[in-house]
Amino acid sequence: MDRIKLKISKKDWLYIVFIGTSFGFLISWFFYFLNEEFKNIYTVLFSSLTAFCISLFSFVFITISNDFILPKLKEKFWYLISFIFSFLSGFLGFSFSFYLGSFFKIEIVEFISAYWFFISIIIGFLTFLIGLILHQFVSMKHRYENINSQVLETKIKALENELNPHFLFNALNSISELIYVDKKDAERATLELSRFLRNAITKESLIPIKTEIEMVKTYLNIENIRFENNIELNVELNEDDENILVPKFSIQLLVENAIKHGYNRNRLKIDILVSSKEIIIINNGKLSQRIKYGTGLNNLDKRLDLLNVGRLSHQVDGSNMKFIISLKD
Repeated sequence: MDRIKLKISKKDWLYIVFIGTSFGFLISWFFYFLNEEFKNIYTVLFSSLTAFCISLFSFVFITISNDFILPKLKEKFWYLISFIFSFLSGFLGFSFSFYLGSFFKIEIVEFISAYWFFISIIIGFLTFLIGLILHQFVSMKHRYENINSQVLETKIKALENELNPHFLFNALNSISELIYVDKKDAERATLELSRFLRNAITKESLIPIKTEIEMVKTYLNIENIRFENNIELNVELNEDDENILVPKFSIQLLVENAIKHGYNRNRLKIDILVSSKEIIIINNGKLSQRIKYGTGLNNLDKRLDLLNVGRLSHQVDGSNMKFIISLKD
């Protein structure tokens, strides 16, 4: 079973680079005040070089361990690998800066040339301690994010479970009416409902809009049996937009809402217009100037927010009723 790698965000990298750089300056500036002879631009240069090298090696080792090593090891070995790499970041960072300083014959390098190896070890142990702090920080942050993610998923699933009985009740109610009118139509509606549920059974809360539209079409096949094909659906969806992710049952719910509140015994036309910025569901049925968000619309509005997809709005445009899902970038 693959291990989940330790997640390090861009913000975490800023912390790591800042701490590594500050630590390098703290250690290296010690030499600046060690002797009056070292208070010059070359000591400042060596200080900056040391800070950069420690940060560079920290970046390389953390990337390697995070992406290629830790995900393949049991979690009990994560501390060992992290601490080894933390030590090596300081040891190799200072050693490399010492080598470059020797190459460019920086004065302070000649002064510490007899002790550079021991200084590298000491700095390695100090970065080891800092690595321990950073590891705890990122681990705690990762656990906190996991808890938040689980809470969010629980909320979304609760909303989906609230919605599913609402839809099933309406669909089964339609089929029950057909049983006494036309058994063949009732049988066809039952098969369509089975097809709908087969497509809808997925653990994913976000699905491609192409899949959602297919479920909407199946749903309308069920309703049109009861409404004698008086509901017309038109969909404008470009291939480039087919993979836009939307909450499951989102478009279906708005179409269902249009039928429930807009059908007036005449032909009802429903248009679904999809673009990269918004999804518009238009119907030419009965108009209502005051839209009251019930269970379904409130449910959708909350899911759009929790899933960070966009927001729901509505407006009356002439003789048409519009519901708009404004998508986030």
